[in-house]
Amino acid sequence: MPVKVGMVDSGCGFSRSAFLDVTQRVVAQASFVFRDGGVEQVAPMADQLGHGSALLGIIGHCAPDAEFVVAQIFRERLTTTAAQVAASIDWLVDEQVDVINLSLGLRQDRDVLKLACDRARQKGVILVASTPARGEPVFPAAYEGVLRMTGDARCQPDEFSRLQTRLADFGAHVKGENGVVGASAATAYLTGFIAQHLMEHPQHDLEALSRWLCDSATYQGAEVLP
Repeated sequence: MPVKVGMVDSGCGFSRSAFLDVTQRVVAQASFVFRDGGVEQVAPMADQLGHGSALLGIIGHCAPDAEFVVAQIFRERLTTTAAQVAASIDWLVDEQVDVINLSLGLRQDRDVLKLACDRARQKGVILVASTPARGEPVFPAAYEGVLRMTGDARCQPDEFSRLQTRLADFGAHVKGENGVVGASAATAYLTGFIAQHLMEHPQHDLEALSRWLCDSATYQGAEVLP
């Protein structure tokens, strides 16, 4: 069976995307909006920002046989709430995804988000989230059991690094399309590598997957700036 990749972002179908063919592998979509003090699930709209479409293109390139389930939390702007992200994660888990790409980071720790991540991990879902290379931790990357990803300028599109820094576990290539750069793109690359690996090793749990990532990294250790 194909690996199912969940994505929490701005949706898919950006009109100026070079990867519109990837949308043919999207098997389910939903949008989660914050309304009247709570989160409501509504019909998705086409990606207005290009962020999610760029990430889909990266993951789809790295894992050409993967299927996608898309949870839209960014609509007109790249802003969201912990409750929206949590609702998206819960929905993706119900859709039986294998791995979730979270190219986002919230400054505030919220129980609703932590609990959603815990529920996903208990179901065996791999969570891959963006983190800055410097500064303060962000969420959900800072939660236990979440793979923390940032950009690494050493990495080409087919490479990733084992960083093991205070903030990041791994790094990857920093450029996508539609102006998407940095940790967001790097997170998508690693999600794609993981999805492809799960196609070949479907029984890998987080511990086994982490060992494979550590052993397969092109670079070991943080990037040393001149």
